Amino acid sequence: MSDLLDLLLSTARNAAKTAPASNEPTPPEAFALLYRPERTGDQVEILLGDPGTAGLLSELPTAHRGPEVPGGARHDLLALIPYRQITERGFACQDDQVPIRTLAVRRQGSVPLADALRRLPRTPVGLRNARFDLQDEEYERIVRDVIEQEIGTGEGANFVIRRTFTAELPGFGTEEALSVYRRLLERSRGAYWVFLVHTGDHMLIGATPERHISVAAGTAVMNPISGTYRYPALGPELDELATFLRDRKEADELLMVVDEELKMIAGFCPDGGIVQGPYLKEMARLAHTEYLIEGRTQADTDAILRGSLFAPTVTGSPLENACRVIARHEHGGRGYYSGVAALIGRDPLGEVVLDSAIVIRTAEVDAERRLRLGVGATLVRLSDPAAEAAETRAKAAGLLAAFGLDEDEGGGGEAAPSAERTGAFSEHPVVRELLSERNRSLARFWLEPGRGETPDRPELKGLRGLVIEAEDMFTAMLARQLQELGCRIEVRSWRDRPDPTDYDFAVVGPGPGDPRDLADPKIAALRQTVRGLLAKDLPFLGICLGHQVVSGVLGLELVRRERPNQGLQLPVRLPWGEELVGFYNTFAAVSPADSFELPGLCGPVRLSRDPVTSQIHALHGPGFATAQFHPESVLTEHGTRILSELLCGVLAPVPV
Repeated sequence: MSDLLDLLLSTARNAAKTAPASNEPTPPEAFALLYRPERTGDQVEILLGDPGTAGLLSELPTAHRGPEVPGGARHDLLALIPYRQITERGFACQDDQVPIRTLAVRRQGSVPLADALRRLPRTPVGLRNARFDLQDEEYERIVRDVIEQEIGTGEGANFVIRRTFTAELPGFGTEEALSVYRRLLERSRGAYWVFLVHTGDHMLIGATPERHISVAAGTAVMNPISGTYRYPALGPELDELATFLRDRKEADELLMVVDEELKMIAGFCPDGGIVQGPYLKEMARLAHTEYLIEGRTQADTDAILRGSLFAPTVTGSPLENACRVIARHEHGGRGYYSGVAALIGRDPLGEVVLDSAIVIRTAEVDAERRLRLGVGATLVRLSDPAAEAAETRAKAAGLLAAFGLDEDEGGGGEAAPSAERTGAFSEHPVVRELLSERNRSLARFWLEPGRGETPDRPELKGLRGLVIEAEDMFTAMLARQLQELGCRIEVRSWRDRPDPTDYDFAVVGPGPGDPRDLADPKIAALRQTVRGLLAKDLPFLGICLGHQVVSGVLGLELVRRERPNQGLQLPVRLPWGEELVGFYNTFAAVSPADSFELPGLCGPVRLSRDPVTSQIHALHGPGFATAQFHPESVLTEHGTRILSELLCGVLAPVPV
């Protein structure tokens, strides 16, 4: 419906007037332009409607019905969800009180991309006082602090730290915004959404590469993206791209994000998720690697949005502690950066359809015509501070170019490669082989619809298990694997002080923190739980932090590793053979011997340990077993086999 575009263009031309002439169309209060090539092909969607705000996701006006579209999908509501909504999950943030902004759709239409590019204005944009709030040196110092003070002390595997590009936009109005949007459409190859949302006194203009979550016909899809290859000035080169795809740090970053989003999707998809990929996502100035995760769900839209706040690619993992780290190290609130733009509607059969994008590579323009552009980098144990600062500049460059800002003026970087040199490698045999190679030793449970080689253990079927969550939703993945083994599982927070005597077995789960810190309420509570399990001879497992807590209760020494194992796959020797497993740990239990005995235990405790470092990978005692690694991780090749062996071992009668 080109008349909607005509209406927007007329509004832009007459923006300086106090009121439209009687023969001119009434300008919309709020509008959005959305280019979603994976959903609508070469169409640019136009939405007109009523602006609004909300404080909570439960207050979204989801009862509003958009215009009927014969035989097509109907859009009801567009919502801009700021980062501060993480408080709805009880997580920490620097609360800047930014509201959820909504557009209740009254009219919708679309025009072909070529038509939009031809008709949208080409007005220049002027910027003043353009700069990053943190210079490279300041940002690099924060990167070092996070690696040393957070990752190096066991607070998590990876964290995303933001800095913000700011500028003043004198005279910036609807016509200028439409001009920026046109330039983004021209330049944003590989974007998931290219969007302009104008709610009267506020605008978001962006080209985000990353889906947040989509739901259609009861199938939820998430899209973990990580790893960045920045093109040289003349465009991507196959040799450089191959080096990037072989880079262990880049692969580790992506797999950590896959683990984190598998945790999320397990929270509202009862059968968990299935991983597809990896793929190369080529954009105008850089390329990323990505996977897709699919799962079946019947959850409500607000529950899905709340349960998926926010993507680990823009926060870190484990999520709850990542939010604390962000609050400690970032300067001020995030606004809409790392938030979500969500489009809610109905398909032709009346089923709910949700499509949403992560708000990155997005400029926010407020009523005073001030521009804010948040950009971040994923920090891991091997991060180089200077390289991470350069990555944030590269991520900002494409959007700033759409505003007409020279890259060097905006913080460095090269000119955009020519279109002929980009987009040529995703199907190249070398690229396909290198991407496929990444999956060779990953968990078939999460990659294959039939759940891989899940063992058939009749003795586990119907058993009731308690999984104690210690601030890491890896427990949702643990629960899913135990359910696949035939167990009935309940996940409870350590804060609930659950009583394990009502269950056939318990699992003391993973989480962040220093297991030596007896003043930490969580560590103290978990130690009390472990002592109770031992005293009552109740079968149990301990995973990661749970393993460390059990080791501490048994009197083993706990040490901090010189370099954290965060998202690292290693071979370990277990009683039944060698396994490839995934580690996320800063601390480790150590022992000079392969076994020991303790008064009160009716048998020895046997250890699987590194013969060089003496660090313990797993221990097996009468009625209990623990693992420092994560059987549930996508990095653990045969996680259900390991869990079945451990669990059957602790449930077997103990010889007297």
